[in-house]
Amino acid sequence: MLADRYGLPISTDSPTARDAYIAGVDCVLSAAHGAEAHLARALMAQPDLAVAHAGLARAHFLMANVGEARASIAKAREHAATATPREQAHVDALCLAMEGKPVEALVATRAHLTAYPRDAMVAAPATGVFGLIGFSGRRDREPEQVEFLEPLRRHLEDDWWYQSVLAFALEEVGRLDEALVLIERSMATNAKNAHGAHIKAHVLYEMGDDRAGLAYLDSWLPSYPREGLMHCHISWHVAMFALTLGQTERAWQVYEKAVRPGGAWGPALNVATDSPAFLWRAELAGHPRRESEWRDIRDYAQKSFPRAGIAFIDVHRALACVAAGDADGLAAIAADLKQRVESGRSVTGDVVPRLAAGLEAYGRGDWKAAIATLEPVLVETVRIGGSRAQRDLIENTLLAAYIKDGRPATARFLVEHRVDRRPSTPVAGLT
Repeated sequence: MLADRYGLPISTDSPTARDAYIAGVDCVLSAAHGAEAHLARALMAQPDLAVAHAGLARAHFLMANVGEARASIAKAREHAATATPREQAHVDALCLAMEGKPVEALVATRAHLTAYPRDAMVAAPATGVFGLIGFSGRRDREPEQVEFLEPLRRHLEDDWWYQSVLAFALEEVGRLDEALVLIERSMATNAKNAHGAHIKAHVLYEMGDDRAGLAYLDSWLPSYPREGLMHCHISWHVAMFALTLGQTERAWQVYEKAVRPGGAWGPALNVATDSPAFLWRAELAGHPRRESEWRDIRDYAQKSFPRAGIAFIDVHRALACVAAGDADGLAAIAADLKQRVESGRSVTGDVVPRLAAGLEAYGRGDWKAAIATLEPVLVETVRIGGSRAQRDLIENTLLAAYIKDGRPATARFLVEHRVDRRPSTPVAGLT
């Protein structure tokens, strides 16, 4: 029996299967293009390799290829029956996360990592701002992410994947200097790690170094395939850095070519959230509304996510309706959200309906109502998931409302009293 890159035995004696599996896993962990091809090659050499089926399911799942993911999940569970106990637990934890059972998946993940702390593939779905913890809806999910990763440090401290995800967790709690050291170590080992490049952009953003962030992504992104999982979102960061630095023409070019529906190549989750996030921030910075763009993203989001259920997406769906002037669409989303809250199915409580109401008030120019709604819920936005940089959309909207309501001093006070972060704030009238 051979072992993977982390020294964990896998049920194969085929070097071809082992090498292809390792390559596929590394692609998944780094968001490199080609994971599906590598894992398919592993399964050609070893058709009953349960962990490879689970890895292939994860690769399909991340790209939102739902049918393919389900088929691979079924194969993984079928072949896990004759695999080792470690592989059985590995498959179970990964599959639970893809089967819409996040609570059970996180319990299984924690138990598995207690026994096998070097199993990065199992740990990965619980990391990041869109993971099992990131989308848990809990108020303390940012420090919880650090607490989840810290026990693995002595087992994985020299691993490029671990260094990158820990850097992200530390950055999100304001430990920026530690995060920068870790992400630079990670990228020095694996410069092609797309997650790592993305995380370094976040660290530089939080440090307020937009120029360095843009220069870094300009040097890194050209070699990353357009088909890569992170291409759309990293392009969003490029567009946002450019917008903040006053490179308006470039910001819109990047948006058109690599972020908006029809231009981006990537999972619907990124397109449906990054597109309205850019358009809204551009307006907050003083640029005129592009109504046709808003109608396009409203239609795209409605088609891709016709029902509420993922808080981070729901906020952006509501935002698209507000900007598109779609009162009926917003009312439908609000009714759906209300039903989820009343039935107890919303892990974020009433945060999303409150945010939607605040954005709607801003959209119709009722600055006082927007302030009254967004002010008390601002601290709760952590519950919707996403990064600090992404949730700045809400803070920036509140800042703009203060300014439009004739309260620029209040806006400046909020910016000056941020804790452990120094991001730029491109809001018109904020000096």
